[in-house]
Amino acid sequence: MFQQILAPVGGSLGLSFIVAVLPVLAVLTLLGILRRPAWEAALAGLAIGLIAAVAVWRMPVGLAADAVLNGAVFALWPVMWIVLSALLLYNIAVKSGRFDAFRAWLLTNLPNDRRVVLVVIGFCFGALLEGVSGFGTPVAITSSLLILVGFPALEALVFVLIFNTAPVAFGALGVPVTVLGAVTGLPAHTLAAMIGRQLPFIAIALPFYVMALYGGRRSLRALWPLLLVAGGSFALSQFVSSNYLDYALTDVLSALGSLGATLIFLRTWRPAPDPEFAIDASILNVQAPTRTVASWQGWLPWLIASVVVILWTHFGVFLVGEQKIHWPGLDNAIAITLYDNRPYAAVWVFQPLTTGTAILISAIITTLIVRLSLADFIACIGQTLRQAWLAVITVMLIIGLAYLMNYSGMAYTLGKAVASTGHLFVFLSPFLGWVAVLLSGSDTSGNALFGNLQVVAAHQLHFDPVLFAATNSSGGVMGKMVSPQNIATGVAVTRLKGQEGVVFARTFWHSIIVTLALSIIVAAQQFLFPWIIPTLGVGR
Repeated sequence: MFQQILAPVGGSLGLSFIVAVLPVLAVLTLLGILRRPAWEAALAGLAIGLIAAVAVWRMPVGLAADAVLNGAVFALWPVMWIVLSALLLYNIAVKSGRFDAFRAWLLTNLPNDRRVVLVVIGFCFGALLEGVSGFGTPVAITSSLLILVGFPALEALVFVLIFNTAPVAFGALGVPVTVLGAVTGLPAHTLAAMIGRQLPFIAIALPFYVMALYGGRRSLRALWPLLLVAGGSFALSQFVSSNYLDYALTDVLSALGSLGATLIFLRTWRPAPDPEFAIDASILNVQAPTRTVASWQGWLPWLIASVVVILWTHFGVFLVGEQKIHWPGLDNAIAITLYDNRPYAAVWVFQPLTTGTAILISAIITTLIVRLSLADFIACIGQTLRQAWLAVITVMLIIGLAYLMNYSGMAYTLGKAVASTGHLFVFLSPFLGWVAVLLSGSDTSGNALFGNLQVVAAHQLHFDPVLFAATNSSGGVMGKMVSPQNIATGVAVTRLKGQEGVVFARTFWHSIIVTLALSIIVAAQQFLFPWIIPTLGVGR
């Protein structure tokens, strides 16, 4: 059994940390400074990671290859299967005229103001898509809508990436929280309650933050009631759902609550017209496909997907045919030194009826309802593959790197070093989750990696373990903003394919700022308002 080494560089944890962080720095540098495509950054990070894992952490070459392959397969199924199915649904909506119908509905029912559309689509509707599918598809779909109403592609992507943070911890019907509870041994409902007492502070601020970026102080003064309703209703729904209802439905209920409250509010209140943010007159002319399609039908694909996925999960359809495949040569072949030499399992859970399959069923149902021909359906499949193949490769590379760092011990070296910083750990804790999600693109994977480490560090420092386990998940969602996996999926349907580095550079500092804001919230909850931390067992 391979024994992970925590301090392989001269027995120094500090020096080992510097070497372990090199693959991460390579990805950040190539994306953020050199502005290279995401697949190049991921490939370079993987190459450096392999050299470090084998030469420094002394991981056998066979184990290293198995770890990368395990990550790449997980990237294909279920991650990119979900993305491909969601993009297929998007292409069906476009081909059938329902996407233009959705735009027509927006232009008819919302004020002639791009700022309002940004809030309703980027924040409210994007949160609903995150709750149903996640893995970058909300970014792709909502940015496409914003581009259709006149936003430049880069602006649209940056804004929806920033918005795609608050709902992530409860995405895919609460799976990240469920996994966090499993790896830490803490009640999932208590962890959900704590996350629901952190992220609402971020959620209520996000509409104001993005509007300040887009429209400046003038727009903040003009739209503050709308921003307060959108962010406040989401934050309130998120708190109530996660603390008193069912955390698995938190995203869906929060998104629907925010979307409904915002649309109802716009029936009685509208901002003063501002020519600078008016939607171009040429865009207001509805295109030919929507002349034969009622605008309300623009909602059909997304409502069908929401209903199918919720029912699919509620009735446990995804469990039918589930197979747990113990990865040959890797499963329990490694001892996790940091966790008392616990064997490191490598089990690929293959679910043929996973969420991606549910979304595929939604796409087929939509195809039948809108009466799309078989030839057009096949054309949509081809279009989806052309859009997503590079994103698939990128995600396989970046998640392969994440798995390599996990199994080699490099990730645990990073975690142990951060956890050894004493009281500074309060401020660094969110960044552990941030790094994990930056690499894996998944809050679920980030919780599986560092969730228990946060609990161990909290116990050593006499901090509250519930707070810091939850912080791993809350901090992770900020890394989603700059994850190559998220960005690569987002650019797949725009003209920015291959320019992921440009998008990354525009979002990086916003990601850091929001994570630092979370650090301040965590410090206040630990030292100033400890009563806000739920006791074990609290929750539904």
